[in-house]
Amino acid sequence: MRLGVLDVGSNTVHLLVVEARPGAHPWPAHSEKSMPRLAERIGPDGALTPAGIDALVTAVAEAKASADRLDIEDLVAFATSAVRDATNSAWVLDRVRGETGVHLRVLSGADEARMTFLAARRWFGWSAGRLLVLDIGGGSLEGAAGIDEDPAVALSLPLGAGRLTREWLGPEPGGGAPSAKAVEDLREYVDAALRPMVTELTRVGWDRPVATSKTFRMLARLAGAAPSGAGLWVRRKLTRSDLRQVLDFTRHIPPARLVELDGVNAGRAPQLLAGAVVAETVMRRLGVQSLDICPWALREGMILDRLAHLAAP
Repeated sequence: MRLGVLDVGSNTVHLLVVEARPGAHPWPAHSEKSMPRLAERIGPDGALTPAGIDALVTAVAEAKASADRLDIEDLVAFATSAVRDATNSAWVLDRVRGETGVHLRVLSGADEARMTFLAARRWFGWSAGRLLVLDIGGGSLEGAAGIDEDPAVALSLPLGAGRLTREWLGPEPGGGAPSAKAVEDLREYVDAALRPMVTELTRVGWDRPVATSKTFRMLARLAGAAPSGAGLWVRRKLTRSDLRQVLDFTRHIPPARLVELDGVNAGRAPQLLAGAVVAETVMRRLGVQSLDICPWALREGMILDRLAHLAAP
């Protein structure tokens, strides 16, 4: 069957279409994305601004039109932290549904962690043993650990790369790199905020630590991992020692120039430094020396979960 997944994130609205059936590998058939940057359109009152809502409705409508054109049999549509945290989220969801016909399911942070864990478990298989899965998004950091397809613990913290960039590493006068103090203040904040997640994940334990998300993939690429063009099956890793080197040189580069680095996505370049701080801090706090990079993440987890429900009697 042809299944579509519409992911409304903090930065992008991404439609992924796959050819899938229960028990089989889901193969991508189409992918398109727009960047309404919802997290940057949250007003002082915590509400998504009228311009942000308009951008979201337009992006969802365009994705729905593509889904109809591609004869998708089932569409799974969901939203994460930007919509979840907006104080007017209920009104926003009603407007999206009324104008596009798309019902967006708002995932909790724990649900995000669970679905991402499911994707990683299927990718690495049972031979990986007890998994630790980390995911840095635009608005939140997810962490999960366990031996089954449903993790023993699934947690989320508001430590996304985009959120922290806005709150701690805002534009410097003249467009320069953030000050050393700003970076150190951010590191101390992340270190303190991680305590409950570190405690819970350590309690469960793991045999194989892995990471997903665009942020981790960019950091791994800067640390020397194979480019995306090398394919899904190439093994990619991110070591803590390499990550420290990436953090050391990116902190001195103005945000506008980070996009010049090989493997850095233009839309996410300004968030790279904050993402590196979170990644290095969580690896250090958990005592993880190396992470395997998983090419599957939340969208694939949602696909696998939907297929399981469709196959159920």
